[in-house]
Amino acid sequence: MPNLNKRQRLEAIIAGEKPDRMPVALWRHWPGDDQDAHSLASAHLQWQKDYDWDLLKVGPASSYCVTDWGVRDQWVGHIEGTRKYTHRPIQQASDWEKLTLLNPDQGMLAIQLEALRLIGQNLGETVPFIMTIFSPLSQAKNLADNSVMLSHMRSNPDAFQKGLETIAESTIRFIEAAKTTGISGIYYAVQHARYPMMSRDEYTAWGRPFDLRILETVSDLWLNILHIHSSDIMFDLLADYPAQIINWHDRETGVSLRQGLAQIKGAASGGVDHWTLHQESPAQMLEEVEDALAQTNGRRLLLGTGCVAMVTTPLRNIRALRESVEMK
Repeated sequence: MPNLNKRQRLEAIIAGEKPDRMPVALWRHWPGDDQDAHSLASAHLQWQKDYDWDLLKVGPASSYCVTDWGVRDQWVGHIEGTRKYTHRPIQQASDWEKLTLLNPDQGMLAIQLEALRLIGQNLGETVPFIMTIFSPLSQAKNLADNSVMLSHMRSNPDAFQKGLETIAESTIRFIEAAKTTGISGIYYAVQHARYPMMSRDEYTAWGRPFDLRILETVSDLWLNILHIHSSDIMFDLLADYPAQIINWHDRETGVSLRQGLAQIKGAASGGVDHWTLHQESPAQMLEEVEDALAQTNGRRLLLGTGCVAMVTTPLRNIRALRESVEMK
């Protein structure tokens, strides 16, 4: 096959065709830089310049979508690049009904849109880029703390439902605004489709309807990635979601790449454990690359990790992962 551009390479794996080489991408958090539009954009553009990934996944702070409701957090040095939550505005069940629709052109949401515009202007059409969108349940967890959220969900479902509706509509409004910046899709992060955090019936009632509503919003985009977070996941419950690529912790769950691809229509993203990538030497990581290629026969795979790369990951390991696809 002749050399493909990045979009053609990704479209090939989504269609089940064998590309000229395996597409590859890593993503990470950008602590500190994620509080300012220009700094966040610059960090991502340098990341892309350094490694020439096949797609650029924009990684804001997980709080970006809830800050304007009163969440407060700070960077305290976590190696994943995540921030510590210091104030959550949802304390009582009745607080869910007090949430108001957010304006994407104001506050922290506006900062994210400006970062996306800067990234899009600099990348042009040569590099697909996608924005991270957290599911309504994930946002609710950050507004209230997970145990509080689950308690309200079970004891005060009417109030909680109103809160989720507000979160979902605010998210949809933000996505529509983000489309104007040139994004190719979203990275939709689901964090509650796992046992024993929620039962299957609970996720079917409280997760799936909102997930599908948001994914319908991006049905006009060509590169949507569903991320199913953590282990003990309800993979089969989400396998039919309308996303072109599904990303999960394939090295940490009971669902391998081969098993996952047997259940989904598009492509998988993963193959390397982010903790293996974080080791001193790239040797074991490169073994996982070989195994991932063997499991997929070089098809239907965006090579990367099941989640974010640590901010302390050795650079030689990142280079080795990127270079590995050039030798196949």
